[in-house]
Amino acid sequence: MNWITNIWNHPKTSAAGLLIAAVSVAGVLSQQGVTLGKAGTGTVVSLASALATALLGLLAKDPEAGSERASEQGSTARLGVWLLILLMVSMPWMQGCSGVSVVQDIVNWTPSLQSAVATVDSTAAVLAPADAPIFAAATAGFDAASNLLVAQAKAYLANPSASVLAQLQTQIATFQQQVNAALLQSAKIVDTASQQHALAAIRGVGTIVNAILSLVASISSKAAVARMAAQPGVKLSSVQPYWNDSLAAEMVAAHYGEPLTVARAQVAQAERAQIAAGF
Repeated sequence: MNWITNIWNHPKTSAAGLLIAAVSVAGVLSQQGVTLGKAGTGTVVSLASALATALLGLLAKDPEAGSERASEQGSTARLGVWLLILLMVSMPWMQGCSGVSVVQDIVNWTPSLQSAVATVDSTAAVLAPADAPIFAAATAGFDAASNLLVAQAKAYLANPSASVLAQLQTQIATFQQQVNAALLQSAKIVDTASQQHALAAIRGVGTIVNAILSLVASISSKAAVARMAAQPGVKLSSVQPYWNDSLAAEMVAAHYGEPLTVARAQVAQAERAQIAAGF
């Protein structure tokens, strides 16, 4: 019966633990496509998760120094921090969010995408003469791909229909394949300085494309994600040696205005999910 005594003696910590469990279960249910019905523009599962988070926020106060209660409050605060990290890891790409809110997030990424593609366009000028044509050929489709993706995201935000979403799904999966192929081609550049310039430019585009891919996947059915992943091309696992996860985390942290540690976890989670899905 010690567990009953423990709950009685530490009610706030026990409540915080239950709330963390509630959010964890809600996350698993959302990832499995279980919604338990609609709640406004979201789902019952996402609403329950949000309520649990809000209640935990009320529990997690700063500890009072110099008192026995400080230990309990400190434990609750630490639980609050871990839950916050858990939520922030999944938040940008969380299942259960409304399609419109997710696509607004995609649209919010598009200025950064266009800037990254512009950097790619200007990179050939700083490469060795023999390497510039290789890089230009590898990235030739980036401008058209990014312009189409931006247009489709804005179109879906204005008219969230199944047909527009299908176009968005196809385009982001195609664009990711282009980025992966470009990484493989640029990795063949012999000149070290040229290769580093080329890979850095492509990584900038790839980080944003992968973030958008995760967002699109979060509002897509399992069948649609499977179709996206089944497109022929270079898989993410094949280009992992050429990625720079630190750079990707810095870009994500800057975009969402969040700690770098959280962004690293987000990038790692998204990468694992995409590889597991077959991208």
